[in-house]
Amino acid sequence: MIDAFVRAALREDLGRGDLFARVMPTCAAHARIVAKSDGVLCGVPYGDALARMAAFGISWHVREGEAFARGAVLARLEGDAHTLLACERTLLNMILHASSIATLTRRYVEKVAPYGVKLLDTRKTRPLLRDFEKYATRIGGATNHRMGLDDALMIKDTHLKTIDDLEGFMRQARAQIPFTCKIEIEAEQFAQAVRFMELGADIVMLDNMTPEQLAEVVAYRNTHHQGVLLEASGNITLESIERYAQSGVDAISTGALIHQANWIDLSMKME
Repeated sequence: MIDAFVRAALREDLGRGDLFARVMPTCAAHARIVAKSDGVLCGVPYGDALARMAAFGISWHVREGEAFARGAVLARLEGDAHTLLACERTLLNMILHASSIATLTRRYVEKVAPYGVKLLDTRKTRPLLRDFEKYATRIGGATNHRMGLDDALMIKDTHLKTIDDLEGFMRQARAQIPFTCKIEIEAEQFAQAVRFMELGADIVMLDNMTPEQLAEVVAYRNTHHQGVLLEASGNITLESIERYAQSGVDAISTGALIHQANWIDLSMKME
């Protein structure tokens, strides 16, 4: 999976070949990847795959998932000059993208960690980059939510509009989906959450509720349905997530880990 992704990324940039290599003779070269801002390193397996494919050496000075400061040398490269120059942008793009997501995710994780709440990512990923982007949230400290529609049965508000008999649907679902799959239902109000617990949902997603409303649902769950997991979601920001974590929910999901991650600044310097 990683090799195919890296191969496609390199092919996209190389096209029919680096024109610089037509003009300038090659030579042995060394380079370093330098951080121009603080961050959390992510993407080492992808960089290693590129190095194997293109036959250059790479030694990492920072471990995967480790925080680094501006000015740090993240890695050193050695190989044919044409090769290093041709791979520069592919390598940087992968490390930049993944590290930016991991960096923001780590900030969210640090907010919820004192409360024992799991931070979850979502399916709000760029097309064809889901594995890559969800890998980055995991390195940042988050827990992956489902990878696709086949992981678990999630019944959102849009699904509920198509179901006339939810109780009958739940019986049919239990009979037809794999034994190991969970059923999660989205609730927007306290009464809905109570009903979904009573119908046997494994997880109830509490969407767009206030921390106070979440705490009310948590209290009911703790008394009547202790086996049900509660997930908070909807417009939860880095500034507000701690208040949501204090409500007692089991997990908080947010797509912001990926779609709000601003790129950190890295560069490659030839030596």
